[in-house]
Amino acid sequence: MERWMQAVYVIFITLALASHLAQAFTFPGKATIQRMQSASVVSKGLSMVIKDPVGGKVQDICVKPTAHDLATGRDPTRVKVFDTTLRDGEQSPGCTMTEEEKIAVAKQLARLGVDVIEAGFPFASPGDFKAVKRIAESVGRLENPPIICGLARALKADIEACAEAVKPAKFPRIHTFIATSDIHMEAKLKKTREQVVAITREMVGLARSLVEDVEFSAEDALRSDPDFLCEVYSVAIEAGATTINVPDTVGYTTPDEFYALMHKLRAGVRGIDQVTISVHGHDDLGMAVANFLAAIEGGARQVECTINGIGERAGNAALEEVVMALNVRKAHYNPAFGRATDDERALTNVNTREIYKTSRLVSSMTGMMVQPNKAIVGANAFAHESGIHQDGVLKNKRTYEIMDAETVGLDDNLLVLGKHSGRAAFRARLTELGYEMAEEELMRAFSRFKVLADVKKEITNMDLEAIVNDEIRADVNDRFKLDTIQVLCGDANIPTATARILDTQTGSEIVTNSIGTGPVDAAFKCILEAVKVQDVKLQEYAVSSVTAGIDALGEVTVRLLDLTSGKVFFGRASNTDVVVASAQAYINACNRVQISRETLPVKPLHPQRDSGV
Repeated sequence: MERWMQAVYVIFITLALASHLAQAFTFPGKATIQRMQSASVVSKGLSMVIKDPVGGKVQDICVKPTAHDLATGRDPTRVKVFDTTLRDGEQSPGCTMTEEEKIAVAKQLARLGVDVIEAGFPFASPGDFKAVKRIAESVGRLENPPIICGLARALKADIEACAEAVKPAKFPRIHTFIATSDIHMEAKLKKTREQVVAITREMVGLARSLVEDVEFSAEDALRSDPDFLCEVYSVAIEAGATTINVPDTVGYTTPDEFYALMHKLRAGVRGIDQVTISVHGHDDLGMAVANFLAAIEGGARQVECTINGIGERAGNAALEEVVMALNVRKAHYNPAFGRATDDERALTNVNTREIYKTSRLVSSMTGMMVQPNKAIVGANAFAHESGIHQDGVLKNKRTYEIMDAETVGLDDNLLVLGKHSGRAAFRARLTELGYEMAEEELMRAFSRFKVLADVKKEITNMDLEAIVNDEIRADVNDRFKLDTIQVLCGDANIPTATARILDTQTGSEIVTNSIGTGPVDAAFKCILEAVKVQDVKLQEYAVSSVTAGIDALGEVTVRLLDLTSGKVFFGRASNTDVVVASAQAYINACNRVQISRETLPVKPLHPQRDSGV
C-alpha cells in the first residue's frame, strides 16, 4: 500500500480521535475517551476505550483501517455492513436464484454501498462455486468494490474451494465457522471442546495462509458457554482471524444478553482490540434488529444482514431496518462511537437512497414478496389512512413521519419515458438506474417497453425495473416458452383456456386446451398438460400492482412445491394482463423445477445441516 495513503489515514484517525477528546470536554456527560493506544496504524492498529458515564457503557473499539478501508476511502470508525442475502438469504425455501440473478443482486448491493458481500457457499455445488467466482470477477473488481466473501465450514476442502472462488476479487475474504454450543458439539459435530479448539486453530490458520482477510464464526455463540467462547475466539485471532463473528444462530437471545456478551468478549478474548467484532442474527423471536443495535452499543462494528430480512425460518436481521435505525437515531447511537449527540456524520457507508430499489430487486429475483406493513420498504411504510394522521402530515410531515420517503429512494418513481422514446433514451435511462445489459437483452427489454407504452400512458422507473427484472429472470436454457394464451370466461361461461407453447429443445409448438374453476386455473392446467412436469403442487399464488392506476403492470408470483425433492420453486412475471402474467410466472416455475431435476440430481450441501466436521 502506498505510503502517502497510510500517512493520510494516520492524520485522519488522529484528527478523529482529537475530535472525540474535544467532544468529551465540550459535552459533559457524553462519551469520553479514557485511553488511547496508537502505534503503527497499519501493523498494530489503533483502538480506543469509550465510556458513557450516563449509561456506564465501556468498550474497547478497534478503529484499525483495513486494506479495504485504505483503498476505497471508507471511514474505519463506521459500522461495516455485511450483506448475506446471496448466501443466508437464499437459504429461504423457494428463494434459489440463478447465476444471472445473483450477479444482478450483487451489482445492486455494490451500488447500495455495503462493505462486504457474502456471495455464497462455494463448496455446496458447482453452481454455487461458479456464481461466487463470477461475482468476484465482476463486482469484486469494480473501481471501489466491496469485499467479496465466501462461506466455508472448518474443513480443508471447503476452505480451499472458497479461496479459489473469491480469489479474482480485489478484496477476497474467507468466512469459516464451527459450532461451539454444547448441544451442537455433542449432537451434530460429535466433538469435544478440545477438538473444536484444535480445529479452529488449524482451519483459521489454513484460511489465513490463502487470503489476508479471514472471518471466523462460532456457530450458536449465544447458547455457548461464555468462557469457552472467549477461548475459541482467542485461538481464532491468534491463528490469523481479522474479524470474529458472534452469531445468534437460532434467534434465541435478547438485546440485554447480546449487549452483555459483547462486554464479556471484550474483557475475555485475547487480541480483541485488534479485530472487528461482527454480529449475525436470526429473527425467530422477532428481536434480530433490536439485538444488533444493542450489540453495536456494546462495541460490535460489523452487522450481518439480508435485504428484506429474508433467510431461514423467520429470516435474518433486515439490513434496511438496522441501517435506517442508525440513520434516524444518530443522536442516540453517536455516544457509542465517541461522538457528540448532534454529530451528523453517517454511521454506515450505505447509500440509503438505494434501499427501496434494492428491496424490490431482491423481492423480484427471489419471489419473496414484501409484506405491506414491513418497516422501511413495505407498501404502507409511508402511507396514512387515519384522517387525523393525514391532516397532521399535510400540515407538517414530521407530525407522523420520522423519516422522509426520499431518504430510502421512494421519490424516484417519476415519469421518464413515453411511446415515442427511442432505444438510446431507453438505454440511457436503464444505465441511470444501474442496469448493464447485453445488446440482445436490451433489444428484448426494449421490445417489451414499446408494447407496454402502447397500452400504458405513463412509463415510470418501477415499470422499467419490472421489465428489466423479467429479462434478468429469463433463462436462455428454459425449455418451454409461452407464445400465446387465450382465455374465455364470464359468469355464464365455463372458464376455458387455450395455450400455445414453444418447446425449444425439439423446436415444436404445443397447443393445449383446458377448462378450470377460473381463468387462471384453466391457464395453469393448459401449461401443465403441455410441459408434462409431474408431481408438483401449487403452494402460493399472489398478485400485486407495480404502480398505481387501472393500466398498471400486474406482477404475479407463483410457488410450486416439487413433491419428489421437497424443494420450492418460484416464478414471477409482469404484464398489464394479469392472466398473461400468471401464465408466464407458472411456466417459469415449471422450467425451474425441470432444470433442477435435470442438473441437480444430488442436493447441494447446506452449511449448517451438513456439518461435515
